[in-house]
Amino acid sequence: MFRKSKIRIVAAIMASLMLFLTVTLGAIYLSSRLTVRRENEEMLARYVERMGEDEPGGAPDGAPEDRPAPDRGDPLIRKPDKPDDEPFGRRGEDVYGLSTFYSVVYGEDGSVSSVDTGREGLKSEDEIVAAAEKARAANKSSGRIGRLLYTVGEKDGKQFVAFVDSTVADENLTTFLKTELIAGGAALVLVFLLSLFLSSRIIKPLEENDKRQKRFVSDAGHELKTPISVISANTEILSREGDSEWLSNIRYETERMGTLVRDLLRLSRAGDAARVSGTVDLSRVVVGEELPFESVAFEKGKTLTAEIGDGITVEGDESQLKQLTAILIDNAISHGTDDAVAVTLRAEHRSAVLTVENGGDEIPREERTRLFERFYRADEARTDGDHFGLGLAIAKAIVEAHRGTISVDCRDGRVIFTVTIPLSHKK
Repeated sequence: MFRKSKIRIVAAIMASLMLFLTVTLGAIYLSSRLTVRRENEEMLARYVERMGEDEPGGAPDGAPEDRPAPDRGDPLIRKPDKPDDEPFGRRGEDVYGLSTFYSVVYGEDGSVSSVDTGREGLKSEDEIVAAAEKARAANKSSGRIGRLLYTVGEKDGKQFVAFVDSTVADENLTTFLKTELIAGGAALVLVFLLSLFLSSRIIKPLEENDKRQKRFVSDAGHELKTPISVISANTEILSREGDSEWLSNIRYETERMGTLVRDLLRLSRAGDAARVSGTVDLSRVVVGEELPFESVAFEKGKTLTAEIGDGITVEGDESQLKQLTAILIDNAISHGTDDAVAVTLRAEHRSAVLTVENGGDEIPREERTRLFERFYRADEARTDGDHFGLGLAIAKAIVEAHRGTISVDCRDGRVIFTVTIPLSHKK
């Protein structure tokens, strides 16, 4: 039970952190990408504005000195130096100077007039012209082809297509994304380890409290057994001298108290069923527990049928599994509203599946999980005085200790309890 609580706490922390990191890092990445794209578009717009403004010679402010001069066949492709009085900013100067621009100018007849190949060796003239043709065919004033941002326009009566290469920016963003993922992964690992530590600290007081409760129930049960035995023995001695209504009441209540104490002790021991003693033939256990209940069912005017698969084995404690089977069959016989009680055991999906069903009214969904709570009784009118609402709680504790599940379902006027326990590895 507490192990599942630890898992839930860790899962909740990790899910929250992953959601937070995904949203935060995703927002940062998208914001950075939009910023870079906007900067590229602004630089491309500046490049277009300066085409043909200055005389040949010189490179833009901040550009490397060995940058080859563009083809000066057409004045439109000339890239002027940045005017000293233009507010561009130091970072903008560096980025502009390190950026690579291309352009293609067309004559009035639609033929290529001149081509600016930008940095030598990065793109061939044929590649730039082919990209320009794609841009013109798209019939858009701006867009993106691969890693080239382009703009199409006219200047001095000539059509042009200008490009800025975003390869460096894209690679920087990719590196940034990888760094984000590595940092996020490291953060997840650290938080996972921290959540394990914190979940243990959170659950530890609950575990200790549960142990104290079990110890108290066990100690109180053993202490109560002695006075109950004394009262029962004295009642028997007094009844030999002459029975009476008062002695009968004492005897009846003593028996009920003894049953309650035994159930409490069973419940406190059920949580220790995880101490697996070995491989158990569950088929033999269920058959052995079902047979004695046939006579019990007959006395109450009911029939008990069984369909038990052969050779179904699980890892567990045999005495606990016997008690589990007896609780479910006794519960079905005691609370069934018709005369048919059925027990089945089969192997399914690497699990042993035990079902016990009886006739009964529909149990509201909100009450189905409460059936396994201690001292809970769904129908007081149909509960006899020998049951205290501990049987199903004991059954649940045994099943969970065997790493299984127990549930109840209602359909077609039948109440069906289903237990699933992993099969033995030897199966």
